[in-house]
Amino acid sequence: MNFLAWIIVGLVAGLLARWIVRDDKSGCLYTVVVGVLGALIGGALMQAAGKKGIANEFDIRSILVAAVGAVLLLLVLQAIGGRSRRR
Repeated sequence: MNFLAWIIVGLVAGLLARWIVRDDKSGCLYTVVVGVLGALIGGALMQAAGKKGIANEFDIRSILVAAVGAVLLLLVLQAIGGRSRRR
């Protein structure tokens, strides 16, 4: 997948994940980073499960895999952030 496709997939997956988790942070760069990291996490989890990771083209499956990874990332970040506030 080329650089522009990674940014587009990251943006769409990040927006979807932030909407699902109801993340209140803002910023386009933050959303793209969450989406791209989610794509890496989701792709690694899919490969560990014996399935195909992120495809080499821009498609709905790549966005869904990236969004699942991004949701997991945001939930972990919220859990870590929630613990530090309780101390």
